[in-house]
Amino acid sequence: MITVRGVDVRVGARLLLSDVSFHVAPGDRIGLVGRNGAGKTTLMKTLAGVDRPAAGGVTVTGSLGYLPQDSRAAEPATTVTDRILSARGLDRAVRALRDAEAAMARAAGAAAAQERAMGAYVRAEADFQARGGYAAEAEAARVAAGVGLPTRAMGQPLGALSGGQRRRVELARILFADHGTLLLDEPTNHLDADSVGWLRTFLAGHRGGLVVISHDTRLLADTVNRVFDLDPARATIDVHNTGWHTYLAQREADRRRRTRERANAERKAAALRTQADKMRSHVATATAAKNMARRADRMLAELEPARRTEKVARIRLPEPAPCGRMPLGAVALAKAYGEHPVLSGVDLAVDRGSRLVVLGLNGAGKTTLLRILAGRERPDAGRVVRGHGLRLGYFAQEHDTLDAARTVRENLAAAAPHLTDGEARHVLGAFLFGGDDADKPARVLSGGEKTRLALAGLVHSGANVLLLDEPTNNLDPASRGEVLAAVGSYPGALVMVTHDEGAIEALRPDRVLVLPDGTEDLWSTDYLDLVSLA
Repeated sequence: MITVRGVDVRVGARLLLSDVSFHVAPGDRIGLVGRNGAGKTTLMKTLAGVDRPAAGGVTVTGSLGYLPQDSRAAEPATTVTDRILSARGLDRAVRALRDAEAAMARAAGAAAAQERAMGAYVRAEADFQARGGYAAEAEAARVAAGVGLPTRAMGQPLGALSGGQRRRVELARILFADHGTLLLDEPTNHLDADSVGWLRTFLAGHRGGLVVISHDTRLLADTVNRVFDLDPARATIDVHNTGWHTYLAQREADRRRRTRERANAERKAAALRTQADKMRSHVATATAAKNMARRADRMLAELEPARRTEKVARIRLPEPAPCGRMPLGAVALAKAYGEHPVLSGVDLAVDRGSRLVVLGLNGAGKTTLLRILAGRERPDAGRVVRGHGLRLGYFAQEHDTLDAARTVRENLAAAAPHLTDGEARHVLGAFLFGGDDADKPARVLSGGEKTRLALAGLVHSGANVLLLDEPTNNLDPASRGEVLAAVGSYPGALVMVTHDEGAIEALRPDRVLVLPDGTEDLWSTDYLDLVSLA
């Protein structure tokens, strides 16, 4: 499976983990936990062989499947079915079979050509059956359905799919491959409630090794039997060979024990120092007083280091600039990818200060609509109406507003060029990018860190209309709470795509747009059932 010996993990000059060793064996289902930026994604990349450790070694035996947090599917012209089947080489076997069938049809009446075509067909069928044959095709279809890919999508090219659908394809491909060890970074992103339930069952039954990063606590509770808690302050991993609920109980018990031990030690040390102070003035007892003071110092030094309260990003949204009554609208928007229509005749009016939620199944065109409104894509028909004083702010779920080659500070400077270097560093510090973190390239950031950086870029934008596409994805609970509080207090207009019911509660929408039909309606709690399906 995976053996880790004496590994150091760094991001730039920053040491995240030092001299860590562990083993992932068949049947181990490990949950990697820790705050955003603790090093979970970086460690996962190291296990997958994407990054090299700064020291030590990682040995992998058997096959390994890795789902990165920002996975990108392959060639856009490849169909969904071929992409999933390629995990076992079945895509080539199926194409060879179809080519042989076509060659036999063309060779009708020509004995020599037909014999050659028949020989090619026999070889192709033998290869197809050796790779699993029709049973494997059926299994691939079951996995695709399990992660929520509709039957109609199976023949579509990847380029015609939404970002959420492409990620589902990559997840389905990895699960279908039947790898001995799975490394999954936020696998529930973009999955609806039914698909998350199916994934929990699948992973709970996986007989190989599993390492998973997820902010879905129910997935962890139903799946993992070991918990690795990353502590970057001590550059180590606390290993808990228990399930999720036992880990939480142990963590709370450890916290109470450390608090109690520290309080007792501080009380005893204070008493010793008080007695030492009384004895210090007498020559006969001065030496004993020094020994008492040393004992008090030693008593405190032997305690476990106090766990520092983890910082939380102070996330806020921009103060909106003045604008007209209807700063943003759209008329008869239509968009298709090849022969596959995504939007058709969508009308939209975003009034000053209004709050709109966009709902629909994966692939219904939600992200495409926001990209068109943001000017990132052009519609095939219709137009976007930019009202008086419009200032748009756009948060993309795939973080494609960030330049991976630029540093954190350079990305903020591009989004808010009027900030001085000192002001930019102050903003970054509020979003937990302190010191050397400001000079890290964006490509090495975790998903949660990218979310914070993208939101930091909005702070001084003066945007009076915000387009937010899944703004709570990849965030730890504390950071998610900060984002939801910021959404709740923002006085400008908001257009949001989300599958997070907590985000809907914070948004307090007044209207809803349901895709692909483009139906606009006043918000009602009757629409909440659509949120988890989004």
